[in-house]
Parts: sequence; C-alpha cells; structure tokens
Amino acid sequence: MASAAEQLAANLNVGAFAKATELHKRLIFTMVALIVYRIGCYVPIPGIDIAKFSAAFQGQASGILGMFNMFSGGAVRNMAVFALNVMPYISASIIVQLLGTVYPPWEKLRKDGGEAGRKTLNQYTRYLTVVLAIFQSFGIAVGLQSGGIADNPGPFFILCTMATLTGGTLFLMWLGEQITSRGVGNGVSLIIFAGIVAVFPRYIVQAFSLARTGALNGGVLLLVMALLIGVTMAIVFMERSQRRLLVQYPKRQVGNRMFGGDTSFLPLKINTSGVIPPIFASSLLLLPTTVMTLFATTNLPSWLQWLPGAVGQLQHGRPAFIVLYGALIIFFCFFYTSVVFNPEDTAENLRKYGGFMPGIRPGKRTAEYLDFVLTRLTVIGAAYIAIVCLLPEALIGYLNIPFYMGGTSVLIVVSVTMDTVTQIQSHLLAHQYEGLIKKSKLRGNRGR
Repeated sequence: MASAAEQLAANLNVGAFAKATELHKRLIFTMVALIVYRIGCYVPIPGIDIAKFSAAFQGQASGILGMFNMFSGGAVRNMAVFALNVMPYISASIIVQLLGTVYPPWEKLRKDGGEAGRKTLNQYTRYLTVVLAIFQSFGIAVGLQSGGIADNPGPFFILCTMATLTGGTLFLMWLGEQITSRGVGNGVSLIIFAGIVAVFPRYIVQAFSLARTGALNGGVLLLVMALLIGVTMAIVFMERSQRRLLVQYPKRQVGNRMFGGDTSFLPLKINTSGVIPPIFASSLLLLPTTVMTLFATTNLPSWLQWLPGAVGQLQHGRPAFIVLYGALIIFFCFFYTSVVFNPEDTAENLRKYGGFMPGIRPGKRTAEYLDFVLTRLTVIGAAYIAIVCLLPEALIGYLNIPFYMGGTSVLIVVSVTMDTVTQIQSHLLAHQYEGLIKKSKLRGNRGR
C-alpha cells in the first residue's frame, strides 16, 4: 500500500514542476557546475606530450587505468587537470570514517559532537584530501617523466604537475559540496555519474566499430549488451526493494480527545549503502597502484623486484584484482551500513515516541531485532553488489574486450539517477506542501 507521500508524488505533473522556481534554480546550478567539470576534463596539464601519452594510454585502456578513466569522465585519457577526479577525497572520507569508529576522540566527535563535530570531521577530510592528492600527483608526475612524456623533465615539471592535479581535485571537492548544498544534492556522486555518462557513448561507438571491422565478434557484442540490460534491470529491482517492519503506536488521551493508535512501517533497504562500496573500493585500489607504479619506474633493490609483477596482477580482469575488489566491496557494504544506520538509536527513537514492533519489547530487544534483520539484508545486498560489479568484469576480461565497460559503472549510473529523481521529487513535494500551507492561511484570513 502506497504512503501519502508516495500518492502525492504519483500525482505530480508538469504544472507542478513549472511552478517550482526554487527547483529550477537548483537544476540550472547543477547543470552549470557539471558543464564546468566537463570542460576541465579536456584541459591537459602543462608540460606533457599529448601524442606520446595517448599512445601509452592505448596499451592500458582495458586495464585498471581504463576503469579510472571512465570514473574521471575521460580526464585520465586526456591527462587533464581533473585526472585525479574526486578519488583522493573519497579515499580521505574512507580513512576518516574508519578512524571515526576506532579512534576515541574522533568517535566522540562523530557520536556526540552534533553539527560541530560533523564539521570538524569534514575539515579533517579536506586536509587529508590535500595530502593524498599531493602523494598521488607526485606518483603520476614521476611516472610521466620516467616514461618520456614530459617536454621538459625536472623538478619544475614535477612541482607544476603536482600543483595542477592537486588544485583540480580540490576544485572538484568544492564543486561537489556546492552541488550538494545549492543543487539537487549528491554532489560527489553526480560528478562521477557525469563522467561515466560522458564516456559511455564513446565506448558504445567503439564496440560497434570493432564489431563492424571483425575485431570483435558480433555474438560477443550481443552478449555484452544483453548483460548490461540484465544488470540494469537487476539494479532497478534491488534498489527499489525493501523490508518493511511494522511499527505500532498506542492510543493516548489528551484532555477529552484520543490520539494515536496508528500503524506505520520502518523501511529497510536491501542495499543500504548504495553506490558507496564500489566507489570506495575503486578509490582504495588506486592508492597501491599509484605506489607500485611509482616504484616500478625506478631501479629497485633485489628484495623489491616483485613490485612490477604485482602491478600487472592488479590489472582489470585479473584474478587478484577481482578477489581484492570483491573483498573491498563486501567490507564496505557492512561498514557503511553500520555508519548510516544505528539500530540502537532507531530503537531509542521508537521508544521515545511510543512506537513498538508487535511481539518485540521496546529498547534493547528492538535494537537487537533491527540489527539481526539489517545484517541479513546486508548479506543479500553485499552479494548483489559484488555480483553486479564483478561478473561483467570477469566476463569482459575473459573475452578480451579492448575497453572498459563494467557493472560498477552501470550500478553508479542507475543508482545515482534514481537518487537524483527522488531528490527532485522531494523538492516538488516540499513546494506543493508550501502551496497548501499558503492557501490554508489565506482561507483562514478570509474567514476572519
């Protein structure tokens, strides 16, 4: 049975959208911000030979470099100022959230600090983003210089590259925060979404071109397309699925009137963590790859001769990559779910407002039941995300398709699209509620 909000959302029409001027401003701001981001993906960093870099990139287009190129919207392929994208910021968020669960001072800030504590942790995330961006940009600068791609190699080229790439990441971090506060929300996710959507058409055209020339079997192409359609349908089904827990509120008398006695549902999504696990896992995979690539370009001592081989094992489609990627996805499914949903706080809020679940005592027992249900749902959600992200990776790697088009990208695109539509609907609902309140006030004034 649909809720009142869902029924109201179903009745939204073009007229309601046309009257929501605040939503128009948010949509325009979001579009302008994403256009600025896309322009930056075509501005190369100074001091490199683009032709040499393009030739070097072609050999890695189907590997992990191609994966990060898709997430960056083609900025890696162009070695643009936004080549690092928001990956350092995501890595910093992971580290801060992990420390927020094990480091007592930060745990206190997260749980008891309120809005001030959240702002402090966000500031720590920004500082750590700068450190990680400097580290990753240094590795990229050394790799470009060692590969003969720099026009004028030397310390100045390294410093210039570090400043350019770090500045690009910090600008995208700020732009994502602006989209969240002044746009339609989900700023960082929308930036990654825009990059993937921008690269998708190029890969589709490339696939059909390869099939036409015979470089790619037509049956393989049909299999990949059918797989993408099936993965999309599975994502939509799973993201809309939820477990509804019945919550009852007892009747209470206030004066001569009786209130309460209502029933409602506590919805628990199968995938509570959303697209965060694959994004976090992809970001963490970039860190060791950067380190190993940096060392692989230098004269290594005998006890570090295994590093170049390790770089090769972390390429797209390799068993080590699939195992590590899947393990990180499953870990972050459970970790991020525990961050965004606290069964004890939910049970306490239910008890505070008089709500209870039939057959379960309020308080501790309710928290234990919520934790039990959420754990079982997270097991299903983690398995679903791992299959969606890894099955296409394994098949495409096995079929030797010369470009990256994985389930992770489809998951991010579909999930962010659904979340953005929900955000737009919430703004339209708020506008309709405001209109109803204004009409009721006008009628009340006329009645006087």
